[in-house]
Amino acid sequence: MSVLEVTAFEADGTARARAVKLPAEPFDGRVHEDAMHQAVKVFLANQRQGTAMTKTRGYVSGGNQKPWRQKGTGRARQGSIRAPNWPGGGTVFGPQPRDYRLHMPQKLRRLARQSALNARARENSLIVIAPLAFDEPKTKRMAELLGRMGLDGHKVLLLTGEPSPNVVLSARNIQGVQVMRYQDASTYDILRADTVIVEEPALGGELETGGESTWKAPVKKARTERTERTERAEARQEPAKKKPAAKKAAARKAPAKKAVKKSEKPKAAAKKKPAAKKAAPKKKKKG
Repeated sequence: MSVLEVTAFEADGTARARAVKLPAEPFDGRVHEDAMHQAVKVFLANQRQGTAMTKTRGYVSGGNQKPWRQKGTGRARQGSIRAPNWPGGGTVFGPQPRDYRLHMPQKLRRLARQSALNARARENSLIVIAPLAFDEPKTKRMAELLGRMGLDGHKVLLLTGEPSPNVVLSARNIQGVQVMRYQDASTYDILRADTVIVEEPALGGELETGGESTWKAPVKKARTERTERTERAEARQEPAKKKPAAKKAAARKAPAKKAVKKSEKPKAAAKKKPAAKKAAPKKKKKG
């Protein structure tokens, strides 16, 4: 079992020359993807309120009497104007209030959280920082600290060893930054963040020094970047889109017809008048 090493920072945001070794508990290097998936699914399900409700025909007001008699009208028989087939009637099989909560065993929950921490440490997205001492809430100071670490504009999870109200208030107005105690972080919180920052005391005091630090600030993903799934879907649709594109290109290459001004319009050829009939020679009258 190899020891995981991560980059360490001072409280002012300067990187240490040497990395630090993470404790074997909980950083044993194992990543259980199924446990993490189950933990995230349970977390998201437990956030649902389950208060959506539609009215069935029994809850819609009106429709106490039969709209018309059963027979003799020529129309279909109807029992209530609040039936589902009427406008304004009840809803069939609509959502009803329910509890979406799921249960997860404690050991499996602990394994999922441990796997999430190991996954972040293995991909160099977990860093250790010296204890942060904020005498007063100062958003500017927290923003400068993240900027020196190259994490401005990223989703950051800052885990403290003890409750730090000033640190929480300093990061509250910075978009994408979340502060909580190390013990309170769930699997979802750890996986949601791009980078996890852990205070050194939260891991059990001073950590052993490791090899040279190889910290590189993560590159911020552009909003225009597309996932592999989207690119694959577009690749499938490309053959169908080629024909219209070719037609448009041909239309662009075709020389546009110049508009002819009225004055430049060629005059219509004068209609040839029918040749005058030659007058028949008059017959000379006899005598």
